[in-house]
Amino acid sequence: MATTQVRPAPHPADGRPRVSMMSGRDRPVGGFELWSWLFMRISGLVLVVLAVGHVVIMSVVDEGIDRIDSEFVAQRWTGPFWRVWDWALLSLALLHGINGLRVITQDYVKWPQWRFAVNMFFYVLGFALFLLGTVVVLTFDPATVFGS
Repeated sequence: MATTQVRPAPHPADGRPRVSMMSGRDRPVGGFELWSWLFMRISGLVLVVLAVGHVVIMSVVDEGIDRIDSEFVAQRWTGPFWRVWDWALLSLALLHGINGLRVITQDYVKWPQWRFAVNMFFYVLGFALFLLGTVVVLTFDPATVFGS
């Protein structure tokens, strides 16, 4: 019984074989797609640190979730460190998620007009959520919680 081995087609730019990912897409070689691919990996690692830190601090340290209320958040947000931490978590999660949705749209929406429309919907929704979250983080006044 003979077997046939399919070799990947050479890349047009340098003649080397293409490195394919399991989903059937080629690994990005340059431009926006490469930077998007790198952003997903780096932001994923940073999000793991931010999210695990958030869960440990909010749910494990001290009395756990029983202590979390508006006064706890107000106390926590009196300084800039926790505001920046929460804003970074919000920003990276939104950008990471919108970029993931963009990649999924490229894979499954075949018509260019629909792909553009779906991507624009995700971008507008992500931008609106980013603005809303940023406004909350920047304008939250801890004094209103304590009644001062």
